Amino acid sequence: MTSIHRTRRGALCTALALGVLLPTAATATPAAAATPAVTCTSGTAGLATKLSQDIAAALKGRASTTAVAVYDRTTKTHCELRATQKFDSASIVKTTVVATLLWDAGKQKRRLTQREIDLSTAAITTSDNAATSALWKQLGVAKISAFLQTAGMTQTVPGSGGYWGLTQVTARDQRKLLGLLTNQNGVLSDSARAFVQSLMRRVISSQRWGTPAGTPSGVTVHVKNGWLSRATHGWRVHSIGAFTSDKANYSITVLTHDNATMNDGVNTIQAVARVVHRDLNPTASTTGRSFFTPPAVPHEVMPPVPETGPAS
Repeated sequence: MTSIHRTRRGALCTALALGVLLPTAATATPAAAATPAVTCTSGTAGLATKLSQDIAAALKGRASTTAVAVYDRTTKTHCELRATQKFDSASIVKTTVVATLLWDAGKQKRRLTQREIDLSTAAITTSDNAATSALWKQLGVAKISAFLQTAGMTQTVPGSGGYWGLTQVTARDQRKLLGLLTNQNGVLSDSARAFVQSLMRRVISSQRWGTPAGTPSGVTVHVKNGWLSRATHGWRVHSIGAFTSDKANYSITVLTHDNATMNDGVNTIQAVARVVHRDLNPTASTTGRSFFTPPAVPHEVMPPVPETGPAS
């Protein structure tokens, strides 16, 4: 769930103030989706087939419309499902916003100011909407679009009119972003990547659900989640995660909508994540690893929302 930053009037403003656009009575719970086709390739014999079968089994009978992108650098494994379908970003766009800030600062050959560090920290670690709005306003859509082009995230479309939570994202582009954050490249410097990784490692416990589910012991989790309810397509619930250790370097992106409740989306994401972690780490232990299962509507830090006019 995330607010999309600007307000509307009446009941809609009240919903935004809570960070939620609740489905109306007219919103029907979608029928269970058909088992989707998952495409995987791998440099390890048998792994592609196992992953494609296990991801499809995890999704079988679920109402969520789900997109998946997995990349394991160690085994050269790729998996995709609906990887180019667009979804409202909700709060996962906050990682792109902070990456844009760092890319732009790098072009200017300057360090982040303390204000920028504080805003970035709040935007990622607590999913603070006011902090994200301030960075979005500072950067402007032109710079965000320029970063997306440089990063090769050409399927991503920034939200218009200040509605950053309605940025259109795809699983494939989110996989590209996670790759830029975890591997050396010409877009983000080593120090920029380390900064974003440190923020994603420190996401508060109540927001560490989703792709971390099933992470083996000894693997470091970097995560950012997003959640938003609207009258069409119900709950959007997304999770992007990068997982690293001396032996591991892989990412999992799961985007969902058409969820009747937020927990429907969370459960779908975690079902996929568990089989991916297991298949990529067949001999690893998950003993001692636990991740928060959120209530129906977990808290997200929100500023007061005025009843008329755009939020500042």
